[in-house]
Amino acid sequence: MTGNSNLRPFPTVSLYGVPFSKMNMSDTVKYLTKAVEERKPHRIVTGNPIMLMAAAESAEYQRILETADLVVPDGAGVVWAARHVKQPVAERVAGFDLLHELLREGDKRGWSVFLLGTSQEILEAAHDNLKRQYPGVRFVGMRNGYFRDDEDAEVVAQIQAAKPDLLFVARSVANQEPWIAKYQEQLGVPVMMGVGGSFDVISGKLKRAPAIFRKFGLEWFYRLLQEPKRYKRMLVLPQFALKVVKDGDKVLKTR
Repeated sequence: MTGNSNLRPFPTVSLYGVPFSKMNMSDTVKYLTKAVEERKPHRIVTGNPIMLMAAAESAEYQRILETADLVVPDGAGVVWAARHVKQPVAERVAGFDLLHELLREGDKRGWSVFLLGTSQEILEAAHDNLKRQYPGVRFVGMRNGYFRDDEDAEVVAQIQAAKPDLLFVARSVANQEPWIAKYQEQLGVPVMMGVGGSFDVISGKLKRAPAIFRKFGLEWFYRLLQEPKRYKRMLVLPQFALKVVKDGDKVLKTR
C-alpha cells in the first residue's frame, strides 16, 4: 500500500502528511480481523505526537509513518490536534488497548502470536501473563529486543518459521517503526504492530494509568511519575501543541 491516504479503505485525517485513521476501536478491530483472515500483511503504527515531531526532523521517519497501512491515533495529543483542525477522529485508539482487543479476538479464533522486544525478563513475564489471560491464543515464538543489526536476518527467519497472525514489537522509538518497515515484506505477517512500553505494563513492571488519567489525556503524566527519567521526552508534548496552534491549516497539508 502506498502513502496516499485516498487509497485506504477507511476515512483518514492527514496530520503533517501522516494519515491517521478516523475509525473507532470496534471498526479497527474488524478491519484487522479481516486482514488476518485474508492473510494480508499490514503494518500498523500507533501514532503519537513524539512520532510526529521525530518525523519533522527526519524525512526517512516521515516516509515510514506516511506509508504505514494503518496509523491509529494512539496519543491524546493526536486526538486533540485532529479536533483542533476540525477533522476529528472517532476516538483515541490506544495501542495498549488495541493489543488486548486483538488478543481477545484471537482467543476466540485461535490466532497465533509472536512477541518481539524488551528485556528477556520482562518478555517472559509478559508472555506468561498473556498466556494465562488468553488461553485460546497460540503463542508461537518470542525474542527479546537486544539483538544487533547483523542478527536481523536470524530474527526475521525465526518469525517467518513461526508464521504468526500477529507480531507485536516492543523496541525503542528510534528503531521500532524503522525495523518493522524495513522487514515488513519479508515478514509477511497479517498484523505487525509496534507496542512500545506495553510489555512493561503487561509484565507487571509498570502500572497502567488509572482510568481518570486516561479520560483526561494524562496517561503521559502518570507514566512520567513512574519513570521521571522520561521528562526530556515528555517536553515534546507541549512543543507539539504549540506547533499545531502556530501552524493552523498547514497541519493538514502534506510535506
